[in-house]
Amino acid sequence: MKPSLIHKGLRKFFGERDSGMEKMKIMLVDDEERFLLTTGKLLARKGFDILTASRGEQCLEMLADNLVHVVILDVKMPGMSGLETLQEIKRDHPLIEVIMLTGHATVESAVEGLRSGAIDYLMKPVSVDDLMAKAEAAFARRQIIEDKIRSARTRKSMDQPTDDALNEAVKKE
Repeated sequence: MKPSLIHKGLRKFFGERDSGMEKMKIMLVDDEERFLLTTGKLLARKGFDILTASRGEQCLEMLADNLVHVVILDVKMPGMSGLETLQEIKRDHPLIEVIMLTGHATVESAVEGLRSGAIDYLMKPVSVDDLMAKAEAAFARRQIIEDKIRSARTRKSMDQPTDDALNEAVKKE
């Protein structure tokens, strides 16, 4: 398996999700090749755009070049750990929602992951349906945050006087 795999061919074969909303883009990050391949294929069949990375460093490189809404991130990986990767993601891409995934969970790592900005923490093995439901909830949360940001920007631009209005006010003085 290549270090990064984009399942575009699988989407074409199985068809696109038909929704009026923006299509969710998910990145799976795990050092277990079998998990990446199997879970990526299953999520692609459900119509999601899937990117995969086998290491934290690779994930961060790919995020610099790809729009991703939700990252599903393994905690224990060689090199940069999942928790270190999470902290970098949240620093550089604060709107990306991250779901931590592990087969070796401890209460401490779960608490640290949630404190560092993960939206959820799941134990392996996890069903694709459960993973998909958590990813969809994370994506919905992101869309709500983006809507709030757009609304705030719109209100701010409406509250600021235009140059014409300022010029008129200056002329009247």
